[in-house]
Amino acid sequence: MKPSNLKDISQKKHIKMKQLKSSSKDLRYLFENITVKHVLERLQCCNAEEDAVVVKKRMKKLDFDVMGIKDKGITYGYVKQLKLKNGLCKEYRNLFHPSELVAESMPLIDLLPILHDNQRIFVLERNQVNGIVTRGDLQKAPIRMLLFGLVTLLEMNLLYLIKIYYPKDSWTKHLKVNRLKNAEKLQSIRKERNEAIDLVDCLQFCDKSKLILKKPEILKSIGIKSIQYAERILKSSEILRNNLAHAQDIVKGLSWTKVINLAKEIELFIKRCEESYK
Repeated sequence: MKPSNLKDISQKKHIKMKQLKSSSKDLRYLFENITVKHVLERLQCCNAEEDAVVVKKRMKKLDFDVMGIKDKGITYGYVKQLKLKNGLCKEYRNLFHPSELVAESMPLIDLLPILHDNQRIFVLERNQVNGIVTRGDLQKAPIRMLLFGLVTLLEMNLLYLIKIYYPKDSWTKHLKVNRLKNAEKLQSIRKERNEAIDLVDCLQFCDKSKLILKKPEILKSIGIKSIQYAERILKSSEILRNNLAHAQDIVKGLSWTKVINLAKEIELFIKRCEESYK
């Protein structure tokens, strides 16, 4: 049950002070200084007067889908490998559309939604287009750090909710024996390292998810009416967490569209949790 007396509320505040020293706002603030500049690649260019067939062969060799096109030293568009045929590159020029351009100073957390609808995005450095970011660049360390930060913050909130809604380790009777033994084993190992830690802190992500889903009142308290919706987010978050923790392909078992949508959903889930504590 949710805390109802002054003693429980006081305990709740203590848990909050001890466990939730980070918030979605803190994470956004941290990643405001990690920007598009940290993941972009330099935009390789061809000249407007170059033979399109020759450039097409060069792009195939480099495995480029697009390449910038320059005239008098200024990048004023791009060409697509699949579109190049006989003639000069300038005949196949595509102008940069505003929706395809971002500043190098844009925070990474704001880049993800843009790449939801774009396979690539071009990067402005001052008033020149000199960079490019593709979905493949989302595998780089800064993006991994961002996503892992989101998932970690989500897991912290799940743990906090468990401590509120399962007082005095009442959660133990809701787990299978082998899952409980795994937690006890981890607690024993940590105690041997002289780490003072509660048993609940030794739960795995899947255990926390199961306990949260077992109590509809928890989801109701954070404004989530659908158990299926919560189950999907938590399951996908666990897959993403494991991919990141084991340095695997981020989209293994998912897709870039799903990962980008999931990042947005996780942030919203965290905000709902934070608002419910007020």
